[in-house]
Amino acid sequence: MEVGGLDSDGHEFRNADEMWREHAGDQHLKTQWYHDGVAYWQGVEASVDGVLGGFGRVNEPDIKGSESFLNALFAERFQSNRHLVALDCGSGIGRIAKNLLIKVFNEVDLLEPVPHFLDAARESLAPGNHIVSDMHKATNFYCIPLQEFTPNAARYDVIWVQWCIGHLTDDDFISFFKRAKIGLKPGGFFVLKENVARSGFVLDKEDRSITRSDLYFKELFSRCGLHLYKSKDQKGLPEGLFAVRMYALTTDMPKKIHKTRSKVQVNRPCIIK
Repeated sequence: MEVGGLDSDGHEFRNADEMWREHAGDQHLKTQWYHDGVAYWQGVEASVDGVLGGFGRVNEPDIKGSESFLNALFAERFQSNRHLVALDCGSGIGRIAKNLLIKVFNEVDLLEPVPHFLDAARESLAPGNHIVSDMHKATNFYCIPLQEFTPNAARYDVIWVQWCIGHLTDDDFISFFKRAKIGLKPGGFFVLKENVARSGFVLDKEDRSITRSDLYFKELFSRCGLHLYKSKDQKGLPEGLFAVRMYALTTDMPKKIHKTRSKVQVNRPCIIK
């Protein structure tokens, strides 16, 4: 990625390659990058306010926006009698699984590298909880980092990736999606929902994450061999946060590319998970 960016201290980089060389340019630096990222979240309270960086009020508009986006995709991609299975990547405490995915999918698997977050999710989604039934349940809880996970072949209708892909280096971003493709059923797709920088990228040195621009994301999608099926901006978030965009990605070339307009927003950096 040739467009420049900056870090949370205001240090400027000529391009992403320069930034990655400095922070993850060899195996030692990369190991430290991932260690520091997990360590940051290990110090965060296992609550909605905790995983949303003190912005618990984001939960309701976030879920509503995701539900609307997912419903539109379902109407176009799936038949009503399909047994639906989802993977929630970077699931945290199970916020998205509980409030959205388990209401739509028959089975939901959760992937989260922070143990106390996953413990909270397991408790929240346990059998006997009123939101869980034999027809809609959390099935597997994987305490594995995203960059090390490979799904079972053809298990998932949707692989949901939200507010976690910024912790992956570009190489591991590409590697993850290439591996994860095998986990999709025919007709299945990825949903990536992420903070979006106005241009280039913004590195958060505290939690070891990068916020990429829309152009940056699209370049990586191409390198993953993924096709943009549909995208949409998240509405209703508080002022002062990064813009948030939802991407539906397929392994097959869409017959029709759905284009949506996005309004450029001026935001100060604030990473939320």
